[in-house]
Amino acid sequence: MSSPPVEKPSFIKAQVGGLPRPFWALWGGTLVNRLGTMVMPFTGVFLTQSRGLPVAAAGLVMGVFGAGSLLSQFLAGVLTDRVGRRATLAGGMVATSVFMLALGYSTALPAILVSMFFLGLVTDIYRPASNALVADLVSPEERPRAYGLLFWGINLGYSVGVTAGGWLAQLGFLWLFWIDAVSCLVFAALVWRAVPETRPQGREQGGGFGVVLRDRVMVAFTLVALGNALVYSQTLSMLPVAMSEVVGLTPGEYGMAMALNGVLIVVVQPLVSGWLGRHDPARTFALGVAVMAAGFAMTAFVTTVGELVLTIAVWTAGEVITAGIPGSIVARLAPPELRGRYSGLFGFAWSLAAVLAPTLGGVLLARGSTVLWFTIGGVGAIAAAGMLLLGPAIRRR
Repeated sequence: MSSPPVEKPSFIKAQVGGLPRPFWALWGGTLVNRLGTMVMPFTGVFLTQSRGLPVAAAGLVMGVFGAGSLLSQFLAGVLTDRVGRRATLAGGMVATSVFMLALGYSTALPAILVSMFFLGLVTDIYRPASNALVADLVSPEERPRAYGLLFWGINLGYSVGVTAGGWLAQLGFLWLFWIDAVSCLVFAALVWRAVPETRPQGREQGGGFGVVLRDRVMVAFTLVALGNALVYSQTLSMLPVAMSEVVGLTPGEYGMAMALNGVLIVVVQPLVSGWLGRHDPARTFALGVAVMAAGFAMTAFVTTVGELVLTIAVWTAGEVITAGIPGSIVARLAPPELRGRYSGLFGFAWSLAAVLAPTLGGVLLARGSTVLWFTIGGVGAIAAAGMLLLGPAIRRR
């Protein structure tokens, strides 16, 4: 007597099925929050045009924001492990809403500086808490897919939010601040009502980050992540400058080319995240970083919009490959009671890269476009090689 055939799940169910309901509450809140992310992409314009600050003063304000951001991941990591995932995430979003409005209504430079520092301190507090929640809620086998879906939601929301923000800014910058603040409150409410607290009970781990820093594998992985972040952060710092000043592209041409990045991520990433998650995470991450490095190295040869589009397609492919993998590696390395602090150390790599990338990139670009992009490609290649060397240690965990 033959057994009935096993019905294969539909494609959509295979991509989004099997994840717990609290994860989808977290995903929905993240999407809403990113749809409302309208202030940060236009902060420089707000400071110079709406508040009349000179470029040097605007740079100082952004530097103060970066200082707050560097501290935020350490603070968030400790709070996530000691206070709880849900309380840290919801509290961080409420605080972000408050300081977002404070910045929007600040007119004097001292008030703007204070608001920007505290905004930098609280705006990314949610990241370690969110990463720890996913690790607590989702089985190890499904984590790459879950983190990949979060990555997809962030990019989908951000692309729509930035587009809408550019239009709303013409009506008045305060619209951007209010929408951003409300989206933060919606995210906090969703998490508070629909996501349970998952912090392990009875397994308290005191102290700060010393125990994390003694984990050599995690520290080495953080250095690899820093290399990857330094490469990717050029998209926000030196890539638009180089395309304008060296290649001579107009802002419209550059914007049209960069739109490909968002389109490819939104369309392709959900299709491949499940398949990529079934492979060894260390090798997959190394491959993605290497592809990204190759794409940025190719930028040295760009002279037209078409050539820029080609390089964007290459490094976006690397971004798609890496999506969801780092979070699953951190979750694999971290004991449950330390997931917040491990995620905080990983997040610190990205905060540090956001500060270092424009400084280092500016020095390299002053020496020539070829020097900049070959160096960035080399940094990515070193990070990919380091990831391969770390692979055995990660697999042993």
